[in-house]
Amino acid sequence: MLRELPPTAGLPLQAGDLLPGGGTTADTLAAVLDLPRPIVASSGAAALWILLETLKDQRPGRGSVVVPAFTCPLVALAVAQAGLRLRLCDTRPGHFDLDLEQLRAHCDGDTLAVITTHLGGRVADAAGAVAIARAAGAYVVEDAAQALGARSAGRSVGLAGDAGFFSLGAGKGLSIFAGGLIVAADAPLHAALLQRAALLAPPRPLREAWRCLQLLGLALLYNPRGLVPAYGSPLRRGLAGGDVIGALSERFAPRIEAHRVGGWRLGVARRAARRLGGFLDAGRDRARSRRERLAAIPGVTVLDDAPGDEGTWPVFLVLLPDEARRDRALAALWRAGLGVSRAFACALPDYPELAAVVPQSDVPNARDFAARSLTVSNTHWMTERDFARILGTIRGALA
Repeated sequence: MLRELPPTAGLPLQAGDLLPGGGTTADTLAAVLDLPRPIVASSGAAALWILLETLKDQRPGRGSVVVPAFTCPLVALAVAQAGLRLRLCDTRPGHFDLDLEQLRAHCDGDTLAVITTHLGGRVADAAGAVAIARAAGAYVVEDAAQALGARSAGRSVGLAGDAGFFSLGAGKGLSIFAGGLIVAADAPLHAALLQRAALLAPPRPLREAWRCLQLLGLALLYNPRGLVPAYGSPLRRGLAGGDVIGALSERFAPRIEAHRVGGWRLGVARRAARRLGGFLDAGRDRARSRRERLAAIPGVTVLDDAPGDEGTWPVFLVLLPDEARRDRALAALWRAGLGVSRAFACALPDYPELAAVVPQSDVPNARDFAARSLTVSNTHWMTERDFARILGTIRGALA
């Protein structure tokens, strides 16, 4: 294998991004993304943990958090680390978004927050979650880890609820290898978040030095040749052993680490962010025609945004008619280096490692979405020949 496409369309770093330099990163990101001044965290998971710890102080006595049953395992770990109880809400049929009727049943006087997820660059119905959470006196946190730059009703996602967070992890639209952003439009809540972040994320020079080395590695290897050893080889080892969770790198340490991000990595984010708008626009343009061609295959559903929403397109979220045909398509494509993968290995209750923090729940829609979905990268490195091969393979799997 001489070439490996990334599973998501991330913004490649340039040599100039790695130079030292002045300026205020938070102000640059706020201007580029049309956000309130964000708080930088050491990861998206750390951002969520800081958010939940802060919200606990605002509403003492409330102890549960409602999350979608199909989302990143780190969300469950952040809830547990904050000393809160997880309540799983099923998704609506054929989608990753919260089932609003079930959400209404889950929200009560013990609910501290509802987390709604903008998955794979697609925009979730945050407004629906807000209406239900408000009635129960609960907060809404928007998980926009995979949707930096997405907009709803003319403004950035993350602002419809009380607070939101984004990821700057490897392969995201903007990456410093590991990082996150916290946003809140309410000034007192923003001040409380800033204070809590200072307490929970102190300077850790050795950890930050390691992250700097990892970021240099990302800058060097985030390309179709460099990803062969960095991503493709571990993926194929996991798949060869039948370990889907390991292949997707979804085994996480039980404790989320938080520390202050150093000045050099902040500078990398600041300089790369100036190219982000053009990069996302190019991804949207590329996605328009390719989405139509994917959706034209009988039996294929490609998730899109509701009118008035404008997501980003790091991947196409694709739903096939049943698990057997999804697995046939993946069997032919996952190891082929073409950027085809899965959003997550399974619904949250089905991760063995999360048994201590995720209650067993009847979430048939989330399990169905996990069983029938796959992702197709929208990377600019994908050629027309690559994409035609993906289309042909999916057609064959459905025949």
